Amino acid sequence: MIPSALTEQTLSELGRTAGGPDTLALLRKDQYLRRLLLLRAVLDAVDAADPEVCPRPLSERLRQDWALLEEADDEAGAEAPTHGEEDVVRRSPAFAQLLHPLVGPWGRNCLRALGARPDSRAARRQQADTVRRGLAHFSALAAAAAVRAGVSFSVRLTAPGGTLYLPSLGALRTAEPGEVAVDVVHRDGRTVLRRHGCADVVVREGSGTGTAAGVGAATHSPADSWVPARSLPGLLPGSASVPLDDLDPYRMVQGDLRRQGLSRPATLDGTERERWLRSWAGVLPMLRLGGEHRVTEVAALLRCLVPLVTPAGPEGPGRATGNCSGTRREAFGAVLSSTPPTPATFAATLVHEVQHAKLAALSDMVVLHREGPQERYFAPWRPDPRPYDGLLQGVYSHVALADFFQRCALTVAAGPGQREAAWREHARYREQVRVTLPVVAGADSLTSSGRRLVDQLAGECERMSENPPPAGARIRAEEAVNTARARWLRSCTPSE
Repeated sequence: MIPSALTEQTLSELGRTAGGPDTLALLRKDQYLRRLLLLRAVLDAVDAADPEVCPRPLSERLRQDWALLEEADDEAGAEAPTHGEEDVVRRSPAFAQLLHPLVGPWGRNCLRALGARPDSRAARRQQADTVRRGLAHFSALAAAAAVRAGVSFSVRLTAPGGTLYLPSLGALRTAEPGEVAVDVVHRDGRTVLRRHGCADVVVREGSGTGTAAGVGAATHSPADSWVPARSLPGLLPGSASVPLDDLDPYRMVQGDLRRQGLSRPATLDGTERERWLRSWAGVLPMLRLGGEHRVTEVAALLRCLVPLVTPAGPEGPGRATGNCSGTRREAFGAVLSSTPPTPATFAATLVHEVQHAKLAALSDMVVLHREGPQERYFAPWRPDPRPYDGLLQGVYSHVALADFFQRCALTVAAGPGQREAAWREHARYREQVRVTLPVVAGADSLTSSGRRLVDQLAGECERMSENPPPAGARIRAEEAVNTARARWLRSCTPSE
């Protein structure tokens, strides 16, 4: 039985790897509610925490920070009444900060630390340090929301590791090691950052938007120690800018990179930011080649881009020519990616990663299967065995990519070179899905909702088969999958 929040039409749209405005709004709303529940859980965990882990002054400061958030929300509400879901996020700095994708990893990290049961004094100290740093970050988040709302305030914040990050505004780089106290005073559109023995750093808000001429800066300051948060222009005319976040300390938690096969987070210089902008400037027309529904879903769900270091390419170590990307389930709306070399690569990356976000959000709303976490399935896009859920995620995103590239190949707007490359990519993803979708569909662990979703995926593949790729592209794709399967089988065979 489909939950009341979902409808047959919603599940059908998502099964076709599409999603109209109502379906995408449903996914967003559910994720927003989950974020608020996560925050409530953090607040409750702080109240219940052992004083050794979370001393009383920390819990009292958390309540003060929450009160500052409420003041920011009230100030915004007094200026402009809110109506719909998007209005609330757009007009309320407090909601905008709390629902930012990277607040999710912060909340999960805090909750894990607060709930840990360390088995040594050293582990206990590390737990307390993680909690202290996490709550200090929340203080900075509340201060940034108050700045955005125009609330006058004066607070003392902590710069751990020599950096004070104010979410959505920027970061103050201090020369001192360890934790540094920074007094933050905001009045009349002017934020002053004060440290003992140092000159004041004065920060003013910028436009907060990217422009065709460059990557936008959220703030500006004459001080060299201030690094403004950056953003790319909105995907569509009049749409919100997209943060290009290379500052947030919670953009990646240790261990996530290795598990996903991703490179480490990057800190961009001016040249690298312009490379991002050049690729981004061509994303919209490339998405449109693959169908207007791809524009709709990227515009609706993409809320943040996290730059990663460009990995080594096929040439091997020392040649940073590769490409990698990923998503984090707790950071709905964020896409992590190395610098996209071309608009076409960038568009395909967004199509790919948005599918993972959509399916993860759907999986939070309804159980799709009851398969365990055992890693035992062949996936031609990975050298290692995958769990069933990972295989389903891969099949889902690859069906979308096969559709995207087939539409690119069939459109009259594509040039001969584009068309040939699109057919090649379509054939590759089509063949990968051809050998894995039957495995996914044959699982007894699929629920009724999961079965409806997979049946729709199969229907999409049948529709695409009406316009097969050229024989040469198909044969090369088949050979690539056969090679991957042979390599995988050899790795699974115990050596004598």
